[in-house]
Amino acid sequence: MSEQAISFAKDFLAGGISAAISKTAVAPIERVKLLLQVQHASKQITVDKQYKGIMDCVVRIPREQGFLSFWRGNLANVIRYFPTQALNFAFKDKYKKIFLDGVDKRAQFWRYFAGNLASGGAAGATSLCFVYPLDFARTRLAADVGKAGQE
Repeated sequence: MSEQAISFAKDFLAGGISAAISKTAVAPIERVKLLLQVQHASKQITVDKQYKGIMDCVVRIPREQGFLSFWRGNLANVIRYFPTQALNFAFKDKYKKIFLDGVDKRAQFWRYFAGNLASGGAAGATSLCFVYPLDFARTRLAADVGKAGQE
């Protein structure tokens, strides 16, 4: 295996692991946010059982659904993040070749800036086409208020 391939694999794993750790660390906050956002539209949460605010949600989730339910939907989020980053990097390089072929960064700064911006946006949009179903699944799982063990 070439040194370039090993370096890429190390960077990919380091980025993926750090992303998984950060996503897992903020998962309880994300779950509370999602529950507060969707509770009015959810048929699982009757009006008298709706959360009254952030603290009410933080207290009731572990009591009603178990402590680990703070991380419901997190695995889908972590799994979604790996291909998102890989596709973003792969597509951005391809789009840079399309938008910035022959552009001198110093002589044509604004052209380079616009091309770089366009390649990043196009890469993000393209990768989103592939990973949106995982994002949708994560949101559905995180917004589920079923009792623990009844999934």
